[in-house]
Amino acid sequence: MELQPHFELMASYNKWMNTKVYDAASRLTTAELSEERGAFFGSIFGTLNHVVVADTIWLKRFATHPSSTARTLAVMIDLPTPERLDQVMFDDLESLKAHRRWLDIVIINWVAALTEDDLSTTLSYHNTKGVASKRRYSSLIFHFFNHQTHHRGQASTLFSQAGVDIGVTDLLALIPEEVEI
Repeated sequence: MELQPHFELMASYNKWMNTKVYDAASRLTTAELSEERGAFFGSIFGTLNHVVVADTIWLKRFATHPSSTARTLAVMIDLPTPERLDQVMFDDLESLKAHRRWLDIVIINWVAALTEDDLSTTLSYHNTKGVASKRRYSSLIFHFFNHQTHHRGQASTLFSQAGVDIGVTDLLALIPEEVEI
C-alpha cells in the first residue's frame, strides 16, 4: 500500500482543520481564548500554542532525515527549538495564526515531496528529555498527524464549552466519493 497519498490527504486535512479552528478562535476575545478551562494546556490559546510547539519540534526532527525530500524542511532548521511543550510561541492570536498558516504550507510541501523509499527508512532523534530513539519514518509521520488531531479534538471541546461551533471536523469530509464505472 502506498502511504504517500494518505499523508497528502492528512496534510490537506490538517490545513483545513487548522483554518476552521483559527476561524473559531477569531470569534472569541483574548480573555476567552486565555481562560483556564481545565485542559491539559489550560486554555484554548495554550492548546493552539502547544500544537505549534510540537509541530515545530517534529518538523525540525524530520528536517534531519537523510533523504533529499528533507530539504523541503530546510526552512525549519534556523527556527528556535522550543524548550518546553507548554511554551508560548506567540503572545497574540494573529501572530500565532499567521505562523500556523505558514507551517501548514511547509507541511503540505514536505509531504508532497515524500517518496515511498523515504517512508520505509528510519529516523534517529532525541525527545525533549534527551532520550535517543530510532523509529520508522512513516510511523513518526502518522504520529505527527495524529498528535495534531488529538489536540484539535481537545480544542473543539473547549470551543464548544465557550459557545463556538467549529462545524464538521471529520476527515471523512475530505475523502472523495468513489465513482464506479
